Amino acid sequence: MTDLLHPADHANPAAIKRLAVLTSGGDAPGMNAAIRAVVRTATHHDIEIVGVRRGFSGLHRGDMRIIGPRDVANTIQRGGTILLTARSHTWRTPEGRAKGAANLREWGVDGLIVIGGDGSFHGGYFLQEEHGVPVIGIPGTIDNDLYGTDHTIGYFTAVETALDAVDKLRDTGASHERIFVIEVMGRHAGHIALEVAVAGGAEEVFIPEDPKPVDGVVQIVKDSVAKGKASSIIIVAEGYPGGATGVSDAIEKGTGLETRVSILGHIQRGGSPVSSDRVLASRLGEAAVYALMDGKKGVMVGRENGQIVHTPLHETWEKSKDVSRDLYRCAKMLSV
Repeated sequence: MTDLLHPADHANPAAIKRLAVLTSGGDAPGMNAAIRAVVRTATHHDIEIVGVRRGFSGLHRGDMRIIGPRDVANTIQRGGTILLTARSHTWRTPEGRAKGAANLREWGVDGLIVIGGDGSFHGGYFLQEEHGVPVIGIPGTIDNDLYGTDHTIGYFTAVETALDAVDKLRDTGASHERIFVIEVMGRHAGHIALEVAVAGGAEEVFIPEDPKPVDGVVQIVKDSVAKGKASSIIIVAEGYPGGATGVSDAIEKGTGLETRVSILGHIQRGGSPVSSDRVLASRLGEAAVYALMDGKKGVMVGRENGQIVHTPLHETWEKSKDVSRDLYRCAKMLSV
């Protein structure tokens, strides 16, 4: 369930004096904007912020320090995360989480804000369940695959980065009369692939949510050639069975035409965040502080239909978030 965050005077009924913030999992453009919003919102309400470096790994080791408004100056436009990020095997153990909780208590922390994806939210959820530390999640992942928010921080920039690459590859494909099969990120979700396919004018798109037989692309390519199209763009989400290589092999085997595979990979994670990610991150960072001030815990702050909402952390991974079927239909319609 989600509930709207109604404007309030935010008198801090929870009497919070100090909060901690960390970034975890894969980095996403806009994480710094979220950190900045957390720090400046908290400071405005006389709340100190402890910055945890290197995610849950740093929390386990006690890699923490007080950060203030000047520490986040000139960061809103920067990609990556100034707090650094890492994946922690130790945090997956009760002993690891107990050590992290002890570090938070030693620092006098009243609540933790976790910026990341579903794996990061799992880590925060179990910390709260086992040790009573109030946790608020901010969705920071380029895949846009978290239930409870229309968009996640980093998604807009990842789409723009991938689209820029697709536009350049289309120029090369047209010049050499070749078929380009381009793989974009999305291990379990096809949001990036679908949006890039529509915006990039792709002839076909393959996403994990619809593992259709790859043989169908063979006829599409044949029809394109018959219509006089000398080059084609095929978009494949990395989570589609077989990936771009599998799609490319099927096209070459079925048509005898030469293809080129381009796997964009981690380039989609980097770069300066676009305005939409900066604004989303700023709103969610502010909302996370207010959520803790209002006594909420164990929820993710998200934005749906322009409004800030709260979703229980466990629902963000227990409930699935589908791609836009209307956009999927549009991609098919416009590819003829």
